[in-house]
Amino acid sequence: MHAFDVLGDPVRRRILELLADGELAAGEIGAVVQEEFGISQPAVSQHLRVLRDNGLTTVRAAGTRRLYAVDATPLQEVDAWLERYRRFWTQRLDALETELARGRRARR
Repeated sequence: MHAFDVLGDPVRRRILELLADGELAAGEIGAVVQEEFGISQPAVSQHLRVLRDNGLTTVRAAGTRRLYAVDATPLQEVDAWLERYRRFWTQRLDALETELARGRRARR
């Protein structure tokens, strides 16, 4: 599965967001994702497996717990692809920032 296919799912994106701050146990991930998305524990496990099988996460055993972490290597491929399009939104964001600054000055 291509990284974009994996990242196309909101549950998997949320899992990566949770892991961006560091390693989490599968149960901790499951508790958040089940609450936010209303999915079952087996469904969470399936999403974790897709992330792991496609190299976006790593997992290690710590006693009876399985600790997941982000592996940024496949995300570099996504970043490289996005690089050629970044100029489109960078220019627009810069223009928006200028307009917002003008609006703030006009209100004074």
